Amino acid sequence: MPTETLASGATFTSFDLAGGSGRQIARAQNFIVEWISQRDRLYSARSDNEMIVLLAAGIARLGDDGEIVLAGASVAILPAGVVELMLVEGGPLLVLATGRSDLDGAADAGNTRFDPRIAPIGVPLARRQPIEHPVVTALDDLPNPSGNPRIRFLQSETMSINIVRYDGPRDATSLSPHAHDDIQQGTLAIAGHYVHHLRTPWGRDVAEWREDQHIDAGPGTLLLIPPEIVHTTQGVGAHPHLMLDIFAPARRDFIAKGWMANADDYLAPA
Repeated sequence: MPTETLASGATFTSFDLAGGSGRQIARAQNFIVEWISQRDRLYSARSDNEMIVLLAAGIARLGDDGEIVLAGASVAILPAGVVELMLVEGGPLLVLATGRSDLDGAADAGNTRFDPRIAPIGVPLARRQPIEHPVVTALDDLPNPSGNPRIRFLQSETMSINIVRYDGPRDATSLSPHAHDDIQQGTLAIAGHYVHHLRTPWGRDVAEWREDQHIDAGPGTLLLIPPEIVHTTQGVGAHPHLMLDIFAPARRDFIAKGWMANADDYLAPA
């Protein structure tokens, strides 16, 4: 599972789409992505905080007896603790978490170099009512509160995701280049093809200037973008696109704007 460090400081990881590599893990500074494409194999995941599990297509089962079924494109918020999960058909099945003690020492990829600019997760957001079982939602049932039909927003107690879905190419006249002061963003391509556009701001030292980068990205790739790097992602081609933007901690600005589909499940951030 190769990882390339780019001139901008971003890292680019490619998962094995055939699933022959067994457990596939990529680490950011504050979160972990697990990509599961092997079918009919039982996996176990353990976290001290809530986990987010997303099924792109097909069927997956969660729980000791597989009693919770994910059917079609869907997402689940899982309580802290241990969960067993299996991809039955379709896929991939993705497990997102901010801590996976069961993976300590496991071979992984991504960006493990500490960056002091990245804000820590801090205190997890408190649920209004604790959950004992996964909360499952079809992706089609999540609202588009921003008025942008491409994007849906969901959070857990320690992270949040933007679920980006659309058919055909993204309008090249309506891209959204931006940067974050203290956030490392993970952009995970699940279906479709993309070009990631990256720009390193100029400083006083000309030796540190970098050319703009335009990274071709297919399904099963994860781009970890450091703070201060200007970035935007453009879907290309006529096929359907499914992509996640991953953040930890949860995006307080999106919560304040009322964009998170499940924000009412948590007490407002202090």
